[in-house]
Amino acid sequence: MSARRTGTIRIVNRLGLHARPAMAMADLANTFASAVRLRNGEQVVDAKSIMEILMLAAVKGTELQLECEGPDAEGCYDALARLVANGFDED
Repeated sequence: MSARRTGTIRIVNRLGLHARPAMAMADLANTFASAVRLRNGEQVVDAKSIMEILMLAAVKGTELQLECEGPDAEGCYDALARLVANGFDED
């Protein structure tokens, strides 16, 4: 059975979701079996793709919906939400 977890995350690091944090997010997302999506309004991207994450152009303060669906959705969501909340360890 496939679990699903969704919630709102806020980009808190000063430079927003630029290349390095996008890579960190995609790398972490790829360690999980679950599908991972980020939603900004009508725009939905695969959070396992650095290029798609960058297309969000998410600056500091942007609120995104994080959606994890699969066998490890809870752990996936928690790990990614923690990464974002910690500002990708940039600030």
